[in-house]
Amino acid sequence: MRRERYDAVIVGGGHNGLVAAAYLARAGRSVLVLERLGRTGGAAVSAPAFPGVDARLSRYSYLVSLLPRKILDDLGLRFAVRKRPVSSYTPTRRGGRDTGLLVHRDPDRTRESFWRLTGSDAEFEAWRAFYGAAAHAAERVFPTLTEPLPEEDELRRRVGDDRIWDMFFTTPLGETVERTFADDLVRGVVLTDGLIGTFSPAGAEDLRQNRCFLYHVIGGGTGDWDVPVGGMGAFTDALADAARAAGAEILTGHEVSGIDADGTRAEVAYANEDGTGTVEARHVLVNASPEALAALLGEPGPEPAEGAQLKVNMLLERLPRLRDREVDPREAFAGTFHVSETFEQLEAAYAEAAAGRLPAAPPSEVYCHSLSDPSVLGEDLVRRGYQTLTLFGLHAPARLFRGGAAANREARARLLDATIAQLDAHLEEPLADCLAEDANGDPCIEAKTPVDLEHDLRLPGGNIFHRDLSWPFRTGGAQGRWGVETARANVLLCGAGAVRGGGVSGIPGHNAAMAVLGR
Repeated sequence: MRRERYDAVIVGGGHNGLVAAAYLARAGRSVLVLERLGRTGGAAVSAPAFPGVDARLSRYSYLVSLLPRKILDDLGLRFAVRKRPVSSYTPTRRGGRDTGLLVHRDPDRTRESFWRLTGSDAEFEAWRAFYGAAAHAAERVFPTLTEPLPEEDELRRRVGDDRIWDMFFTTPLGETVERTFADDLVRGVVLTDGLIGTFSPAGAEDLRQNRCFLYHVIGGGTGDWDVPVGGMGAFTDALADAARAAGAEILTGHEVSGIDADGTRAEVAYANEDGTGTVEARHVLVNASPEALAALLGEPGPEPAEGAQLKVNMLLERLPRLRDREVDPREAFAGTFHVSETFEQLEAAYAEAAAGRLPAAPPSEVYCHSLSDPSVLGEDLVRRGYQTLTLFGLHAPARLFRGGAAANREARARLLDATIAQLDAHLEEPLADCLAEDANGDPCIEAKTPVDLEHDLRLPGGNIFHRDLSWPFRTGGAQGRWGVETARANVLLCGAGAVRGGGVSGIPGHNAAMAVLGR
């Protein structure tokens, strides 16, 4: 029977809330998780996307980089990831021939590909030096993400190299990229890591693109983006199991409607199919956006930070053939397949979107989960050679899809068509010819705009990070020792909008639990 008072009530059963629940329950605290949906996992779930098709896709979040090994070990999680043999492939056409840049885990193959693209070793050597500097920063910054929030000077001392600090923390990313690389395609491949879910020009003075870039290259101290075996839902299912095993109670279908907190005690109101209720807690941890937290407290919230991505899930009967005959599609799609993402194309797409127009040549990135982990497909689909594809489009801000359901639907269809056309330009056969069909005879492809994500997941503005990513050090907006504290002493923010949040990391959940246990 459910208790009436808990040490901690956690609002939201996404991955960060589950991490916090598991830590607190393992420390002997009484914990209740209230989740409004009928399942846990939030955006990190595996689910069927197409009627009558035996495939469970990571429908929203889909790769793992920022998740610390420490969290897996501390919580005893049985969860595995696989390394991708290829980091990226970027097709292009030069000198009348179809070619491209393949960045492989084997440096000799990468060097060879740079030579094939540019005719010299200069860009490859610049690449090695640039990512060597990024690795230096990653090795020193990543371990601090599960420690109390450092001051800027402290983190700079830990990086220990003023030149590297300036590259990533001071100078706009676009300036560094243009100064470091000569080839427009190579520049674009580097720049994309600063634009994932972030609507910004390369040279923005507020350095949003730098913050985004940093979070995309420091994961695990290496920057590797790994494939979750079983899909992203395997991770959140393991978290839920760990939390329950430690004694946490998890109630789905319970939507929290308000929080009344005075700093020492709190009352959490909720609604479910049976009516309404309240529960008392010493601490409340909110695994939701800062806007949602403010609404629950009855306070004015921050302005939503606009999301800017198109998310597309697909199931194919086979991978399409490439026009670049020197690269196997199974390698090209195993990593990040860059489409229309040269530096010039990225800047042009940003300018068009900022002016209120859908980009004529939408930039996007494509990746095939099932090449590394076929377990997301049923045995019959694996036997028949089916493959998944995930496409993530850049510079698609929510403003372009506003105006109601019909406006969103029309803009989504137009952008999807234009995005697929850019991909088709590098294929020997149209992508449409490779798409599988669902039980209704419809092609297996679904697209989500920021407006769709706002509706489905309550992401403010469709922003996958809840708000602009923060620096991993204390700034004027950070409160408390861990960067998760709020003006209410016993109310903590443990979602992606916390300092050092963003991505599937579990870091805000860990840090919120540490803040509670430290008291």
